[in-house]
Amino acid sequence: MGRWALRKRFNTASSPVREALNRLLSEGFVALEEQKGFRVAPVSAEELKELVKTRCWIDGLAIRESIDRFDLAWEENLILALHHLSRTHRGETGQGESSEWESRHKDFHLALIGGCGSRWIKRISGQLFDAAERYRLLALEQVLERNELQEHRDLVDACINRDADRAITLLQHHYAQTFEAITNTP
Repeated sequence: MGRWALRKRFNTASSPVREALNRLLSEGFVALEEQKGFRVAPVSAEELKELVKTRCWIDGLAIRESIDRFDLAWEENLILALHHLSRTHRGETGQGESSEWESRHKDFHLALIGGCGSRWIKRISGQLFDAAERYRLLALEQVLERNELQEHRDLVDACINRDADRAITLLQHHYAQTFEAITNTP
């Protein structure tokens, strides 16, 4: 769909469409092809593997730092984010997830690293989450034999108990489970 079609579809001027496409380009969600314009960026197992590895590095570092800097505000935000996530209906298998659940899920992951003290790390973690979410949504129909809520609870328990090594191991396992589900989708 060209810029003109997007302008018409969203009943807006050229500038907002151009600005949105450039932002999507900078975040890797669209690609610019010579003489053809913007296209949805391709996905690949190799890119996802690198993305998961990078998330493990960045979020692992942020969790360790959050635990080292442990304070009551971080603990409360983390517990509250888990509580909100656990009380939000995810959606039916094959029907897609609710936008509220998706928002609560992101809030949880940002709360997990939220005590690190670095807004740059938080910003990068949020961008990596969004990039990974694109892949996760592509494999949404895949039925997972796992209890993600329990994985989230275990992460919180490790953080509250100030066990950074366990928290990072659990996080890596959590991301690896999602990677496996996505890459094994037919």
